[in-house]
Amino acid sequence: EDSIGATLAGFAVGGTCLTIATIVIFYHYRHTPLVRANNSELSFIILFSLGLCFLCALAFISSPSHWSCILRFTVFGVTFAMCLAGVLGKTIVVLMAFRARTPKNRAMRWFTPNRQRLAVLMLTFVQCIICIFWIIQYPPYPFKSSTYYANVLSLECQVGSDAYFWGVFIIIFLLTGITLFFAFLARKLPDSFNEALHITFSLLIFCAVWITFFPVYASAPEKYAASVHVFAILASSFSFLFCIFAPKCYIILFKPERNTRKSLFTYSSP
Repeated sequence: EDSIGATLAGFAVGGTCLTIATIVIFYHYRHTPLVRANNSELSFIILFSLGLCFLCALAFISSPSHWSCILRFTVFGVTFAMCLAGVLGKTIVVLMAFRARTPKNRAMRWFTPNRQRLAVLMLTFVQCIICIFWIIQYPPYPFKSSTYYANVLSLECQVGSDAYFWGVFIIIFLLTGITLFFAFLARKLPDSFNEALHITFSLLIFCAVWITFFPVYASAPEKYAASVHVFAILASSFSFLFCIFAPKCYIILFKPERNTRKSLFTYSSP
């Protein structure tokens, strides 16, 4: 019945549908040069985690309960860690693929697809461990508050432990900083390897959204704090989806003549 909640829920469902559509497109064209050149396995991991990111926003929109409060923060932390770990993997692959073209360089032989998947799983596992301990020791919980409205009791979610709450964000921002560093190093690589430009732009939007998020979140009532959190989740998720995947989908669907091995080394990225 809340117009703000309904609007945010609509964007969350819309983002999930767009993510599923992108997965279908990438899977259908998985053998084409453009999809293969952009590391299809890591792309699917990122898209899967983005779908979960959009869905976890719904937990913030729903009425606070024991399980919804737990899912709000833990699923958010794990899914974003998986997404950023995948983006980090793609960025490192871009650098190593370029370096592998130089004589006697065996970088890509070391960072094989199996090791890429293992690296993403290990980085995500670190966040999972933090969230598991958070749930066991000091789980988030709902409580009634009259802090913002003297005559009204509002149901809010408390994080349970500030240390675990900030620990989740520290992992997310560490992954963001490392990925941004590697993307910055790869920004001047030849056109066929410049996916790092799209990654850099998406990460800059991500940082801008979450830096703005904290002061607003800390000072807003629970109803609006949850809305701010959902907005930050949706804005950063859409930034990854549109900046990294939309240009590729455009070429696949509307410019198939550019989806060739020869064109990848001739045209600039969209």
